[in-house]
Amino acid sequence: MRLSNEELLNITGGGISIGVAAGIGALITFIIGVVDGYLRPSKCS
Repeated sequence: MRLSNEELLNITGGGISIGVAAGIGALITFIIGVVDGYLRPSKCS
């Protein structure tokens, strides 16, 4: 059985989108920066 073009356009994937992955990566990076700044404060040079 072959799918029509309309049926093919309605198929959605189950993976996470690039924007969600980038947002999670940015959040993790921010949290690591906050913890690092709290544990090892350094003066501005």
